[in-house]
Amino acid sequence: MSFTESNLNPGGFGPGDTEWIHLIIGEWQIIADIAQSDLVVWFPTDYVVADGSGPDSVSGPSASSGFSAIAHVRPSNVHTLFHHDIVDHTMDDNICDEARKSWHTQKIVHHVMEAGPSMRPGVKVTFVPIARNSRTIALLSMHTIPTVVRASSQAEEIYNWVTENMLEMIHLGIWPDPLAQENNTRGNPRAIDGIIVINPQGQVVLASPNANSMYARLGLGDHLENLNLADVTRDMLPSGEEADETLQLVLAGRADIRTELTIGRTRVTMRSIPLVHSTTFRMERRGALILCRDVTELRRRELELMTKDATIREIHHRVKNNLQTVSALLRLQSRRMTTPEAKQGLEQAMRRVATIATVHEALSQGLTQSVDFDELIERQFHIAAELASPGQTVDTELLGHFGLLPSQFATPLALVINEVVANAVEHGLNGETGRVTLEGCRNINEQGDNTLTVIITDNGRGMGDDPIEESGADAYRPTAEHEGLGMQIVRTLVASELNGSIRWEANEPSGTRVIINAVLS
Repeated sequence: MSFTESNLNPGGFGPGDTEWIHLIIGEWQIIADIAQSDLVVWFPTDYVVADGSGPDSVSGPSASSGFSAIAHVRPSNVHTLFHHDIVDHTMDDNICDEARKSWHTQKIVHHVMEAGPSMRPGVKVTFVPIARNSRTIALLSMHTIPTVVRASSQAEEIYNWVTENMLEMIHLGIWPDPLAQENNTRGNPRAIDGIIVINPQGQVVLASPNANSMYARLGLGDHLENLNLADVTRDMLPSGEEADETLQLVLAGRADIRTELTIGRTRVTMRSIPLVHSTTFRMERRGALILCRDVTELRRRELELMTKDATIREIHHRVKNNLQTVSALLRLQSRRMTTPEAKQGLEQAMRRVATIATVHEALSQGLTQSVDFDELIERQFHIAAELASPGQTVDTELLGHFGLLPSQFATPLALVINEVVANAVEHGLNGETGRVTLEGCRNINEQGDNTLTVIITDNGRGMGDDPIEESGADAYRPTAEHEGLGMQIVRTLVASELNGSIRWEANEPSGTRVIINAVLS
């Protein structure tokens, strides 16, 4: 939630009221920055729901009710008045009377605070009732820190005028525009990025230094003040290029929408907020506030990321195709072999390539450098058991949790599991019906390293009572008698890539138990 609802009376808000408060909170940073003031939304601590007994029966705060803060925003360009979070805190008693007055009369009330327990004297407080369907649903207050006594500059007077207009539009319920929220994307301009204020004729009456700098980078050789914004922008467009309708609406301040202006290598996002005043008979346009932001570097970085993303995906695609080609060549060569040993060797090579391809496919699905190993190994585990001895009935069971593994560990671990499972099926079960179990367990060792323990068991004929444990330099020995290439690959990968150890031991009541310990960090 953008604001706390802990103090809201169930009967205080009707349909759409909460959404309207959310809209205001989504946009009020603009007012806080322009006014250089804190904004707070309040709700009565003692809210009385009308019983409908008469026309004067109106829901709202009781005569003695205080107010509790349900939302707060600080200005991003000056010091805040509230250094501590005031959400869920109650309003000072010395301004509650003015707050209740603003609530009941539905009028904007200005008040200069006297000395209080938590507020400095001289702070100007403006109460703005937030009304929907002719009833006040909440109270917005603006707290302005007093400045050194001096004559106000023209810029300050214009900023104050814009602030008053925007607060009045909130009071009237004509701003924020719900449709404008759909235009909020990355690079949305803010008040601190650049401000342009135009009159109803489109003439610039004020441009902040950042706004003037942006137009200088676009190619304007003069200040914006007193120029027609639409005309000067249109004249800067490349020859033959027509300004789109969205840009024209923004530059004229006709609608609360956003557009992006590109001239040369400079890109600027612009958003217009029409300033409207209510008269006796109609709504009168007073001009517009236009926010602008230089997003040249932001768009350049986005383009770089998109290019890198496309390049990475193309590389993944080519690697995938190359692995498929290697597997196809091995398959073709296997079919031409006449000796069982040669056929078996090529089939094992195909299985290893398929394991690498499976891990690569999982990594290529996203831009992260980690893979969900549980999802990957579940399929690969069953395939490894089936391919090791076609036609043999082998039950498989996956236990424990592997979690997310970095890519540099996923491929060697998958290869190791593939070789150990294949060995368990081919030699441990030796053509008989049996079961192979794979279990993973994540832990933290005494040194604080992230570790993974993998246990592979079968219920075959077993390897004898003498355990075998190898790690580190011991793994790099010559291949022993009756030891295939697969076990040499396992020993080497465990020691070099997984920074761990491997142990073969007897399983109870029968079979072999292989324990692999890997250090992941």
